[in-house]
Amino acid sequence: MTWKKIVGVVAIVVLAMMVFRGCGDGRGMMRDHDEMHGGGNSAQGVTVQATGTVKVVPDGVSFNFAVSILAQSSETAMSDASATAEKVRAALDAAGVAKDDIATQNVSVYPEYLSSSTGAQTLSGYRAQQVFTVTLRDTGKAGEVVDAVIAAGGNSLQVYGVTPTLLDTDAAVAQAREAAIKSAKAKAKDYASLIDAGLGSVVYVNEIASPSSPVPMLAGDSATASAPMEKTVINLGTQEVSVSVEVRWSLN
Repeated sequence: MTWKKIVGVVAIVVLAMMVFRGCGDGRGMMRDHDEMHGGGNSAQGVTVQATGTVKVVPDGVSFNFAVSILAQSSETAMSDASATAEKVRAALDAAGVAKDDIATQNVSVYPEYLSSSTGAQTLSGYRAQQVFTVTLRDTGKAGEVVDAVIAAGGNSLQVYGVTPTLLDTDAAVAQAREAAIKSAKAKAKDYASLIDAGLGSVVYVNEIASPSSPVPMLAGDSATASAPMEKTVINLGTQEVSVSVEVRWSLN
C-alpha cells in the first residue's frame, strides 16, 4: 500500500468516527431542541397552549372622511377643496382636537366623466379630493365633533367611517396575558394529575400571539348631512383583546 493510500484510509476512519460521535445516541437533534428550551429537564415535561381574553371599552374613535369638490377645472377644484378642508380643520381645532391627531391620507384631482346610454363619455368636470383620518380621544364628545365637521364641510364632505378603537392596549394586554398564563397552568396541572405526576418548574414560555395594533369596531350610528341634523351618538361597545402563550413545565 502506497503512502497516499494510507493517508486516505486514515482520513476516512477519522471522518467516520466524527459522524458516529455526533449521532451515536440517536438524539442529536432532540438534544439541541432541549437545550434551546431550558436544558435536559424538558425531555420529561408537559407543554400546553392557552389564550387569555378580556373585554374592554374602546378609549378612542377613528373618524375617516373626505372633502370632495367637482369643478370645471382642476385648479378650481383643488382650490375649493383646500378652502373647505381649512374650514374642517378649523372646526376640529375649535373642538379641541390636537393637530397631531389629524392626518391627511390622500390628496388627488382627476377628470370625471358621465356615460350616456350609448356608451359615449362626456367630461363633467374635475374632481378634487382630500382624505383625512382623525383620532378622537375624548369619546364623550366624538359625536359632537363629527357633527361639527359635517356642518363645516357641508355637501362637499363624505364620511367613510366612525370607528371606536382601543388606543392604549397595554393594560388590556397585561390582563389578557395573566389570564393566559393562569389557564395554561390549570391545563398543565390537569395533565400532570392524569399521569400521577407533580408539576415542576417552568422550562420556557413563548408568547404566540398578542395584539400589535388596535382592532377597530364599527360604530352603531352614522352621521348624515341632512338639515336639521339630529345629534350623532357614537356607541363604543366593547372590544376583545387576546394573548396566546405556550408554556412548558417539568414533571416531578
